[in-house]
Amino acid sequence: MADALTSSQMADVDKGTSTPRWQWRRLRLVPLAIAAVAMAFGLWTGLQRLGLPLPGAMELGAFHGALMIAGFLGTVIGLERAIAVGQWWAYAAPVVSAIGALALLAGAPLLAALAFLAASGVLLIASVNIVMRQFALFTIVLTIGVACWAAGTLSWLTGSPMPAVVGWWLDFLILTIAAERLELGRLVRLSSASPAALAILMLLLLRGAARGELAGGWAPVTSAGLIGLAAWLLRYDVARRTVRRAGLPRFSAVAILAGHGWLAVAGVVLLTAPLGAAVFSYDAAVHAITIGFVLSMVFAHAPIILPAVTGLRVRYSALAYLPLALLHASVALRVGSDVFAWIDLRVVSGIATVLALLGYAVTLAATSWSRARQRPM
Repeated sequence: MADALTSSQMADVDKGTSTPRWQWRRLRLVPLAIAAVAMAFGLWTGLQRLGLPLPGAMELGAFHGALMIAGFLGTVIGLERAIAVGQWWAYAAPVVSAIGALALLAGAPLLAALAFLAASGVLLIASVNIVMRQFALFTIVLTIGVACWAAGTLSWLTGSPMPAVVGWWLDFLILTIAAERLELGRLVRLSSASPAALAILMLLLLRGAARGELAGGWAPVTSAGLIGLAAWLLRYDVARRTVRRAGLPRFSAVAILAGHGWLAVAGVVLLTAPLGAAVFSYDAAVHAITIGFVLSMVFAHAPIILPAVTGLRVRYSALAYLPLALLHASVALRVGSDVFAWIDLRVVSGIATVLALLGYAVTLAATSWSRARQRPM
């Protein structure tokens, strides 16, 4: 062979195939890049929906949630889960999800929905595979979360209103994050009643989604589930300990604990400003979850997940607190302007969210590049 593998590459060959992992890692960048494109278009359409006069087809704005949740986050979560499974077939989930994102951008929502349904099905099989290999509370919660993605996409295909679809998709994100926090915090001793409490809270969230509460006038079941789960996570998350440490562990813990707080805020908004009673109460609750809870977790986990997915070394810098603070300020402004119908400030909040994401990406890239240059050759 002209290009013989080195001994280190030979040791890095995927189980069940002759393809070395370093080549698979390059292929992973394709769905990851498409996910980034979906996020960029999702943010662009989000600013359009807030009233910013940006170029581009306004019709795509109807799929803002699908681009961000299924196209971006679904693809990234599928990629992360495929790496954990370690089998080639599991990569079908992020690949097909990425195809769904491209279909949305091409103006083919039916094809996109079918692709997202197929991707969630593969991801569900992969998650069941993990449960069979490691039967634990966090693997079960992960699997239930993926089933919510499938349920939401199926309801989209059957013509349910988008807020009802989003209810299922939010459960997908919430339960996925809760499961990951459980996995990372297994050293924390749970009380004998805590698994049962978590099961009840999950049932509340699932019941709220099944009732289509986000498409209705009031969401008491969903509210109770959100507030209760936020309290449960704040009680048992290992971030309560790691926040006392320095460097990246503290930064991640601050982002995580702040995210749990926004989950509770979403529940409170749904209780005190029922859907339909306030003009933008649905928007406030959804973005308290997606920006305050979900994106804060992305900030917390990115320095850990990105190296595993891309093979790139990501370095932490205390400067990362600046975009994190801007992110949470943007959520506070978004929720406040939604509740009080401050139209102009809603636009400002959207711009602040985009700047926070860009600032965080630039901070990680600049810090990693600078430290790579400082390493001796």
